[in-house]
Amino acid sequence: SGQVRGLCGTFNGDQRDEFTTPEGDVEPGVADFANAFRAAGACPALGPGIPDPCDGFPGSRERAEAACAVLMGPAFQ
Repeated sequence: SGQVRGLCGTFNGDQRDEFTTPEGDVEPGVADFANAFRAAGACPALGPGIPDPCDGFPGSRERAEAACAVLMGPAFQ
């Protein structure tokens, strides 16, 4: 705890600094934060909205919602 920094956050209990960039800036949004770690030319920059991962995989949303229902169900309460 308190010894990491990067795409997985800071793990220090303070959520206000989870989006700290390699330069030490704290970004307010996910896209700007992720773009700070992007290698130039490796992939396109994220826009202001985050793409829905289920849009690229038809049928995935239903499977994901079914799996989540199990995790949110009485067995895990």
